[in-house]
Parts: sequence; C-alpha cells; structure tokens
Amino acid sequence: MGRRLRIALLSYRSKPHGGGQGVYVRALSRELTALGHSVEVFSGQPYPELDEGVPLTPVPSLDLYREPDPFRTPRPSEFRDWIDVAEWAAMCTAGFPEPLTFTLRAARLLLPRASEFDVVHDNQSLGYGLLRLLRAGVPTVATVHHPVAIDRRLELAAAPTLRRRLTLHRWYGFTAMQARVAPRLDAVTTVSENSRRDIETHLGVPASGVEVIPVGIDPGVFTPPPAGQPRDADSIVVTTSADVPLKGLVHLLEAVAKLRTERPVRLTVVGTARPGGPAEAALDRLGLRDAVRFTGPLPEADLVRLLQTATVAAIPSLYEGFSLPAVEAMACGTPLVTTDAGALPEVVGTQAGLRVRAGDVDELTAGLRLVLEKPSLQEQLGRAGRRRVLASYTWRSTAERTADWYTEVLARKGAQC
Repeated sequence: MGRRLRIALLSYRSKPHGGGQGVYVRALSRELTALGHSVEVFSGQPYPELDEGVPLTPVPSLDLYREPDPFRTPRPSEFRDWIDVAEWAAMCTAGFPEPLTFTLRAARLLLPRASEFDVVHDNQSLGYGLLRLLRAGVPTVATVHHPVAIDRRLELAAAPTLRRRLTLHRWYGFTAMQARVAPRLDAVTTVSENSRRDIETHLGVPASGVEVIPVGIDPGVFTPPPAGQPRDADSIVVTTSADVPLKGLVHLLEAVAKLRTERPVRLTVVGTARPGGPAEAALDRLGLRDAVRFTGPLPEADLVRLLQTATVAAIPSLYEGFSLPAVEAMACGTPLVTTDAGALPEVVGTQAGLRVRAGDVDELTAGLRLVLEKPSLQEQLGRAGRRRVLASYTWRSTAERTADWYTEVLARKGAQC
C-alpha cells in the first residue's frame, strides 16, 4: 500500500438499507479503513450505518423528505440560516434542493478543516458547494453512479399529464447544476463502462477522464444457501430502491400477472410502493394484492436470507448504471432474469442470467417462466453468478482501486500546481 490517506467521504443522503448510496458509503469507508486509510463520512439525513472505526459527521438538513411525513412543514424554530430557508423555498416550488444545500453545508464544515484531509470524495451530489472547496485548493473528486438526467428523461416519458411533466422539469432542475459542476472537479469515477459513456453525454466529462471502478459485495456475507437448503418454489424477488418508471417494476408486475394464470408464483419486492404511485395502481389493476409483498428497506442479514430462498431474482429496469441488487443475487447463487438496459449486460455477463429486452413484458414473462420451470438451469445460472462475483465484484477490490485512483489524482494535481 502507498501512503496513508486522509479522506472526507460526502453523501447527501445515505439510507442504510434499500438504497445504493448508503450501502456504498458504508462499504467503501469500511474497506478503505481496513486498508489503513483514515475516512470520515459527512452525510445528510437519513444517516448511514457505519462500521467501527469510521466516524460520522452529521450534516443536518431540514429533512423535508423523511418517512413517514415527506414534504413536511418545518416548525419556525427549525430554521437556522439562509441555507435552510433556500431548502424550504425550493421544496415549496416543487424543486429538489438536497444536492445543492448539502454541499453548501458540507463546504462550510470542511473549509476550516481543509488541512485535515488529503482528498474530499463526493458521492453523486455534484452541488455548487464543491466549487468552494476547489477554489480553496482542496482536492475534490466524485463518484457518479449514473447521470440523474437519465432518470429525468425516463420519468418525463412516462408522465401522463402536462402538469406532471412541468412538475418533473422543476424537480429535476438540479441536473443542470450537476452538469456544470462535474467537469470542473479534479476527477470523476463511475461504476461501469456504460455509465462512463453516459457521463460524457449528459455531464460533459470526457470518457477518457472518467475512471471505472465497479462496486461490489462482501462475499462472506452474501453467500449461497447452506447445502441441502431448498429454495421456495415459484418465488421471485426484486430489489427496487424507488417506485419510479426507471426501475421497471410495473412491467414485472404485469409479467407476474401473466405467470399467475399458469402457476402460483409469488413476488417479494424489497422496497416500498409509493402511495398512489404506479406500482400500487398496477396491483389493483392486475389483481395481485395477494401475490405481492413489499418488505420496505431490509437489514442486510434479512436481505441475504431472502435471496437465499428465492427461486429467481428479477431486474426489470429500464436503465441501470450498475446494479448492486444483481451482484447481491449472484453472490447468493440466485439465478437472474434481467433486461438489456444500461450496464446490466456488462455487470451480469452471459452466463449468470437470462437477458430480455427492456420494457418487453412478454419476453420478461418467458424468461421468468423458463427459470422457474428448470431446476438445472437455476443451478447453472446460480453457480456462474457466484463465480463472476468472486472474480470481479468485491468491496475490498473496490477500495483498493479507489485508493490507487486517489493517489493518481493527487499526484496529477500536485504536478499541475
């Protein structure tokens, strides 16, 4: 290992379970610390669960989107400064202010402590506050899992009314800020070749200047079921961090409805249906209330047990910049049926899952049917998935490559000064 680095790891929200940002922050900080580096996490709400030896510096917001009362009205006593007022005003006008307001608060905390860190590593916020750090000479880099402009495009395409489209334009207004900030950072990393191309297209960062460092899992935690433990027949699992068109959940529900005419399949959704959202409407339209269970966010141990007992894991997404749920399923030896969207072909390969066209319900239904009907195919796909994870997708490998990237960026920045 090279020199010991002092790292400030930033995340504007770090949901501990059921959200990729919280998983990324926890795992990367743990593994970098295990490699001998010093990591301090700066996060807004919801705060992450961190491992022993990794300090958390809370960067509290007004927490306007917290469960169970999102879009809440704060008490007057909760307003502390102009950033809080700006955050509240943006929400009241249908904007999403957190990437901006988090980085403004984080910069305010970090600037007096700049000498304590070798590098500041932002996780996807790409807010204007990072420019304050850059102007002060603080080495500042970012992970972009995928450009949020893609979420914006897909949600707009699915919007049923003009009013909804106008609201989405306002909500995703922060993507223009991200496109201005990303090219000015000292360096950017992402999780797949597909995301690297999309970052060039949507954020204006040349693909040649974006480092690809895949994320992963702990193969000692995500493991296949014990020998002799059967999987639950006709059980499908899907992990979706948000009930939005991007995740393709409605297409999966339609496929499950078709399969239910042939066999008693059951679907477990690791996530939550948004009240009045597309998934909830589809449940009633398709008569699936008794066949689909939403677990909400799950602790890691419960997620592992669920993956170990499912017959098949589905990834019906219309886009994925990486897909940690696919890697988690492969690590547990659970066969996959995925779409061909985004980075999924790159992550899953050709041996660990069946691939169908994104948005094609008939193909998704046929792929799930084939895996459900053939135990030999289940075993074949599951073994291939586990091998692929061990070869390519572990958090220790992610941390080692990230630390090497920091060193290269700092050397390049030092040479330019």
